[in-house]
Amino acid sequence: MSLLQAEPPYADYIRDRIRTVPDWPQAGVQFRDITPLLQDKKTFRVLVDIFVHRYMDMHLDMVAGVDARGFILGAVVAYELNLGFVPVRKKGKLPFLTVAEEYELEYGSATVEIHTDACKKGDRVLLIDDLVATGGTMVAAAKLLNRLGATIVEAAAIVDLPELGGSKIVREQGISLFTVCDYAGH
Repeated sequence: MSLLQAEPPYADYIRDRIRTVPDWPQAGVQFRDITPLLQDKKTFRVLVDIFVHRYMDMHLDMVAGVDARGFILGAVVAYELNLGFVPVRKKGKLPFLTVAEEYELEYGSATVEIHTDACKKGDRVLLIDDLVATGGTMVAAAKLLNRLGATIVEAAAIVDLPELGGSKIVREQGISLFTVCDYAGH
């Protein structure tokens, strides 16, 4: 049994270290806080290694991380894979020419942007965020990268919240999706 396939014992190890914050940022939301994963040196190393080992032979050109927690994991994974990193930022945060995409959240709407020179036609990109909720952020980020001519090799996240339907939406867009753990039935 390979630990890198995020089989139940491995998924449990990561999931057990994620903090659930009830009613944040609004009533009824169970916020899955990944900061405990980052604070513990062993857990952070295990988490990064899951992604590095999964993607080391996929012939990627760069990693794109979604604002803001996707930056943390995405930048470290890009470094470990000896790749460049592309930030997908919230609207108004990038200083150069950008392209933008609006999307729906589970509790509102938002817009993400990337620089127009973030990648080039044919680049093979890994798209990373901390979790998949409604799928809106991941799909919007993928659309931006595709507009610039990049190919999304796979989207990845630490957590899938399947009850919100996002992972299904991402896959329906033809985007391969990998998550370390999910909260189905938890």
